[in-house]
Amino acid sequence: MASRYFILLSFKGTLYHGWQRQPKSATVQKILEEALSLLLNEKISLTGAGRTDAGVHALVFCAHFDSQEEDLCTSNRLISRLNRYLPSDIAVRDIRKVLPAANARYSAISRTYQYFISTAKDPFRIDTSWHLSYRLNIELMNEACRILREAEDFASFCKLHSDNKTTLCRIYHASWTEDGDSIVFTIKADRFLRNMVRAIVGTMIMVGRGKLSLDDFKRIIQSRERSEAGMSAPAKGLFLTDLEYPDELFI
Repeated sequence: MASRYFILLSFKGTLYHGWQRQPKSATVQKILEEALSLLLNEKISLTGAGRTDAGVHALVFCAHFDSQEEDLCTSNRLISRLNRYLPSDIAVRDIRKVLPAANARYSAISRTYQYFISTAKDPFRIDTSWHLSYRLNIELMNEACRILREAEDFASFCKLHSDNKTTLCRIYHASWTEDGDSIVFTIKADRFLRNMVRAIVGTMIMVGRGKLSLDDFKRIIQSRERSEAGMSAPAKGLFLTDLEYPDELFI
């Protein structure tokens, strides 16, 4: 009988068309599946915690797979072999045995994303932050976060024609912080819709620039129309930074 495992990894998404396998495109899932299949000498299929858009990064990502091997977690040998085989922008952090019903996507209690903005031109952050020279009202943007936390339906920030069964989400935390020339948006929720964080960031930037009022922001949410919200922020500034699972899933 096959055993189920969670594999924890991080990746820089600049060169990839997201996590999910796509025809004729380089994706993190494709590369990791091929590496695991080769090293374990069996066909491995991964199910990720979610899909990330092209160019989005993950400090923490989780996927599950089934293997005929029963003791993959007894040493770090497989992790070391994987990291030697994988490209430098993908790193495996841990492999943990879980209950047969554990699911990297549906068992997650919460997900946390952070979006990074740089107010100074920095060649070392060109792939990992959005450079903005506008003056932003962070206090007003945090007021918009308060409105966001009170909302339940986020259809206004969902990519059109997505296959979501529901656009309801529960936001646990949302805030903006500023430190020198770095501005960071942090949001934690039970689930996220496709393109949701980038659409929220793009709309909140308009609030911070004075292009939208707080009443406008509230109206956009209530409209449930993507066309009412602002543009999506560039993918390169977005990071998945945390995933939370129930402790009882792990063996």
